[in-house]
Amino acid sequence: MSKHKRNENGRAPQHITYVGHATVLIEMGGVRLLTDPILRGHVAHLSHRARHISPDHFQDLDAVLISHLHWDHVDWPSLRRLGRQTRLIVPHGSAAFFARGGFKNLEELRAGEETQLGGVTVQATQAVHDGRRYPRGPFAQPVGYLVNGSQSVYFAGDTDIFPGMAHLSENLDVALLPVWGWGPTLGAGHLTPDRAALALTLLRPQVAIPIHWGALHPIGMGLLHPAFLTQPPVAFARHAAELAPQVDTHILSVGDTFALAGVNGANSAAPAG
Repeated sequence: MSKHKRNENGRAPQHITYVGHATVLIEMGGVRLLTDPILRGHVAHLSHRARHISPDHFQDLDAVLISHLHWDHVDWPSLRRLGRQTRLIVPHGSAAFFARGGFKNLEELRAGEETQLGGVTVQATQAVHDGRRYPRGPFAQPVGYLVNGSQSVYFAGDTDIFPGMAHLSENLDVALLPVWGWGPTLGAGHLTPDRAALALTLLRPQVAIPIHWGALHPIGMGLLHPAFLTQPPVAFARHAAELAPQVDTHILSVGDTFALAGVNGANSAAPAG
């Protein structure tokens, strides 16, 4: 087993690292999963603030989870950086799209379907979002993912609230919820800070970590320090305290790591030291 799957005590790390935007590294039970990877300094007309994260973090991945085909979630140069043999778990109907990009190790999941990686189960979940690859790409139904091992972690991808959130997990440890996007406004099919907090009343996790904020922005706009780069997670935490006070909200800056401490659905976690 690689050094990334064992710490200095010989134990597999249990970590969540916020890489930026919808990119999160989930380490659980010796399995390393990366979501919707954006791993370079710019994408189209957007700059990325996560340039300081070492490429060493992304070695020895067991799989990449793709939620949908939008270009701020599927970036070909970032995927190629991980290698074309990397296992990609993708929404149903999109395998041919990734195969045309040269990727061979592909598995499609519909909402409700699951796959196994070591001792970890990955289940695709419903997501309410536009699934087309613009401007002329294919359509695949967006999904989120529920990762179950020694803890349970829900990665929402991009979605609005849907009633089925209440039935995703009886004992959800961590919810990774989008709270904004890459610009000053949001379109349909996204969670705003207040709606993400409302989603907590359905999901009932022990811990909530806001994602999809503060990393991508139009080139040049970052110099102006607009509020949308910093305020969405703060607003989310404020609304969460009102609507779901039993949930512990932890705001991670780009590159920060959160250490999971719960065992077998015990629903307990603590920040990394």
